Amino acid sequence: MCKPPTQVKISSLSLIAVFLLPGILLDTAIAGAPVPDTKPTLVFPQFVPGKPIRLVAYGDTRFTDPSVTMGTNPRVRKWLAEKIADESPDALLLTGDTPFTGAKAEDWDDFQKETAGWRAHGIIQLPTTGNHEVKGGWAEGMANYLANFPVIQKHSYYSALLGSVEVISLDCNEPTGASSAQGRWFAAQLGHVPPQVEFLFILYHLPWMADRQSQIFVGIPTGDAVGLRNMLEARLGNIHARIIVFNGHIHNYERFERRGVEYVVTGGGGAEPYPLLFRGRSDLYRDTGFPVYHYLTLEIANHQLHAVMWKVKDPDGDATVEKKDEFMLMATAPGTSKPRPPSKKSKRHSQ
Repeated sequence: MCKPPTQVKISSLSLIAVFLLPGILLDTAIAGAPVPDTKPTLVFPQFVPGKPIRLVAYGDTRFTDPSVTMGTNPRVRKWLAEKIADESPDALLLTGDTPFTGAKAEDWDDFQKETAGWRAHGIIQLPTTGNHEVKGGWAEGMANYLANFPVIQKHSYYSALLGSVEVISLDCNEPTGASSAQGRWFAAQLGHVPPQVEFLFILYHLPWMADRQSQIFVGIPTGDAVGLRNMLEARLGNIHARIIVFNGHIHNYERFERRGVEYVVTGGGGAEPYPLLFRGRSDLYRDTGFPVYHYLTLEIANHQLHAVMWKVKDPDGDATVEKKDEFMLMATAPGTSKPRPPSKKSKRHSQ
């Protein structure tokens, strides 16, 4: 479950149910097989398989009263939210810890105010829960979370189908073991990825892979996260889509590749920066610059995904961003099986 690890302070199309808008509901048994603990897949018919789609991913914003400057940077947080509105993606992937205190309605009011541009641009918001979503009280926090993201239709974990893209969002505040309801549901989802899906995005707040520093000092990844990663890896041979796992919690940026899956830690949305004193060899991002406030753009077209990490150049200066990391993934050819061909072109950055 999404209980934060010990912290060490380091300063500084099947049966269609109903609801045509904003998405229709699709039974999770897409291939016709029975699925345990069925929850619906949100289907957004405005996205056509094979057509271009643009997304943004980021998280750990901690929206709250702008006068609060401990634990969150209101200036950078607000500016990033506005910058993402200007990017005008089709959908936004949020990696958790959206509010500072989830049980406080006032923090969600501040979230609504600072992200008004997202709704003005019609951006679909696909979130996942973090530990701050339930800070101050689980029941109150989850009620606020579900009320502020009506597109997920009161599902704490869910999947969403956007043309050639599927998003699976897991709830780190509920059990995730193989015998749990959520674990069984996740396994069933992995076993029934729709054939038109070229890219599968998985959202979960706590990292499934992390730098050595986080492993040593704060026990990340947790046992639950490793269990989910193992569940995924055990099924890779039957999944035709290319996969990116997006996590947050670490207020920095990290990127790994393991068994053909890309793991991205994107927690630079405004929460107090988490310094990485050293990066392990497996981290594909080598930049030592700090802090790393950022977001990612994900452009999908012509069976190819192009991801770029945009970092705030000077948090105390002009509000500008610079490209600091990028990678590309090619969709797997129809009918092929794992292992995937090594078609990814990654760049290691060390500026």
